[in-house]
Amino acid sequence: MYLKSLELTGFKSFAKKTELNFNTPITSIVGPNGSGKSNTAEAFRFVLGEQSIKSMRGKRTEDLIWNGSPEMARSNRASVKLVFDNRKRLLNLDVDEVVIERVIFRDASSEYVVNGSPVRLRDIVELLAGAHIGSSGHHIISQGEADRILNANMRERREMIEDALGLKIYQWKREESERKLEKTEENMKQVQSLRREIAPHILFLKKQVEKIEKTKQLKEELRTLYGEYLKREHVHIGVSKERIANEERDPKEELAKLNEQLLASKKVLAETHGEDAKTKAVIAVEERLNGLRKEREQISRDVGRLEGEIAAAERMKHAQAFVHTNEALIPISEIESIAKKAEGIFLTEDVTVLRSVFSVLQQALSSLLEKYRQKKGPSSDGIDGDIAVLKERKQQAEKKLHDIQTSEREVVQDEKKLRTEIDREKDSSRDAEKEVFRIMARQNELHGILNALRLRFEEMEHLEGDFKREIAEGAILVGREILEYQNVKIKKENGEDVTVEELAKEERVAQEDRRRKVERLKIRIEDAGGGSGAEVVKEFEEATERDQFLAREIADLEKSAETLRLLIVELEQKLDQEFRDGIEKINREFQNYFSLMFGGGTARLALTKPEKKVRKEVDDLLLDGEAMAAAASENTEQETGIDIEVNLPRKKIKALMMLSGGERALTSIALLFAMSQVKPPPFIILDETDAALDEANSKKYGDMVENLSKYSQLILITHNRETMSRAGVIYGVTMDKSGVSKLLSIAFDEAVAVAK
Repeated sequence: MYLKSLELTGFKSFAKKTELNFNTPITSIVGPNGSGKSNTAEAFRFVLGEQSIKSMRGKRTEDLIWNGSPEMARSNRASVKLVFDNRKRLLNLDVDEVVIERVIFRDASSEYVVNGSPVRLRDIVELLAGAHIGSSGHHIISQGEADRILNANMRERREMIEDALGLKIYQWKREESERKLEKTEENMKQVQSLRREIAPHILFLKKQVEKIEKTKQLKEELRTLYGEYLKREHVHIGVSKERIANEERDPKEELAKLNEQLLASKKVLAETHGEDAKTKAVIAVEERLNGLRKEREQISRDVGRLEGEIAAAERMKHAQAFVHTNEALIPISEIESIAKKAEGIFLTEDVTVLRSVFSVLQQALSSLLEKYRQKKGPSSDGIDGDIAVLKERKQQAEKKLHDIQTSEREVVQDEKKLRTEIDREKDSSRDAEKEVFRIMARQNELHGILNALRLRFEEMEHLEGDFKREIAEGAILVGREILEYQNVKIKKENGEDVTVEELAKEERVAQEDRRRKVERLKIRIEDAGGGSGAEVVKEFEEATERDQFLAREIADLEKSAETLRLLIVELEQKLDQEFRDGIEKINREFQNYFSLMFGGGTARLALTKPEKKVRKEVDDLLLDGEAMAAAASENTEQETGIDIEVNLPRKKIKALMMLSGGERALTSIALLFAMSQVKPPPFIILDETDAALDEANSKKYGDMVENLSKYSQLILITHNRETMSRAGVIYGVTMDKSGVSKLLSIAFDEAVAVAK
């Protein structure tokens, strides 16, 4: 036994709590017309999830609730509770007893409960589908619906047979898979849309990252070249300055001695000749020449300084491509000054000292920020203006220098004439003048040598200024690593280190080639973009990871969709195969029951597939091709249905509509019993399906009922004595003047024992 009991409270005419126990294979419910016995069959429909109020003989939800009588007030709720014995795991729950309950209220709200836990209607339907208890109600034949399967159309008949064959569970799975597939395809479209949206942005970022990577490669190449270039330049400047200093030492010492000799000679001339005109001329020429030399040296220094400022301005203009114009340039010396103030901060644990040092650092940084807050990088136009002014000043200084050099040459010529005149005189008194002119001539030579050395030194000074600016610019471009240029190891082709002496001997042409390579690399870095691009790279990596994640999502969704498609195909094949096999089994049983009921004849279920319906009305204005397309678009293919073919013995009747009422009842009973034999449901409820049978057919009906009870529990609502005799327990339903249905029960086994 699978069905244990049915409990009704406030349902229709059962106002009070009423319980029916089903402990025999066949239970019969009898009673006079109008007593409410058919309400028990409707209670089964109700608790199993029936949503059609009309099928339970009502118009509104309130019609299912006890509506009251003069003797008893109406109820506000109705509940039906069905108890199953689940020891054989008929229902897919791991408990021995399953209680399904449905409660409705007058506000039309409804509740479903399984073993005390609220559930959804869908959960109830899925739970019952696994036990071949479906929503079509093939196992609950209510009053007047015995031949419903005969009156149903082919599609409805197919649904009833599918339900009887237990195929609803496959249909649920297929529909669920189709919903999942539809949702998966929608998700795929959304993910693909997201990928299409971010694809242009990723392409743009990729190009930017390629530029950044190219810039990094160029910077790495520049960093390597910078190291060798700066090391060689540093050595060249240092060695050149040292060489100039060595070369200046002897001329300066000789010039100092000549100055002393000149003073002595001038003193002799003063004492010997007194107011001699030529002596005065010699002294005047010497003084004039010394003044011009000093002025020339001063102007030469001014010209050198202006050249340095012009070079610095041009370097600044070039560096502007790598330094953002809204950023102030802070000299490294000022940063080093602040760093010195912080020296020793980690060597003390005195809190007072630490606070003092931090206070000093804070003030220094605040002053530095305030000082350079308004000092933004100069504009290109401003730098060009400064360069123009410096060049103008340089031209003026060079013109003045040229004039002085001309005057100096004239004085030298005067000095030569005077010396020639003195040389003509053979007077011994002129020896002093000759000595003066000799000293002055040698001084001119030494001054020329020192002037050349000074020009070389100034050139080194300019070169060193360019060198320092190159270091600052390189630090901005490739990082502060280049400040360690002195630690760079320069290798020969054989792998040996190049010595300082070898570096100093190198021709300047090779270094100039390196400088031009450095400049070309800097221009290429400038064209590629000089920034580090860390934010762009990070954004590109995040966008790429997002795209890869979406790609994996699409792949997973495609795999899931393909799995669902295969599952749907398998379920459809399973449904089709199970349905066809089930039809064959039903036909065998249908033929047996039909022959038993009619004493012969044939009956079978036939699969029919209606022809495609094509709309015949086609607009005459359409062309032939358009008309065919329009007609094809209206084609509707109907699903395979079920038709019933019968052939009564001794009659030429084959159409169902030609059967009499009794014949239709016998045919429907034979088909229902055949359907129940293939995959027997746990219980079958027959509500007066034997009403149209005569005495002979009632006996046959009773025999079939007894045979069917071997496979399913039977609950028979009947007036037929033959049918009653086959029941183990009879419930009698009565109704008093209050309109409330009440139960009386008789157990035949107990009655026989009492009678004996």
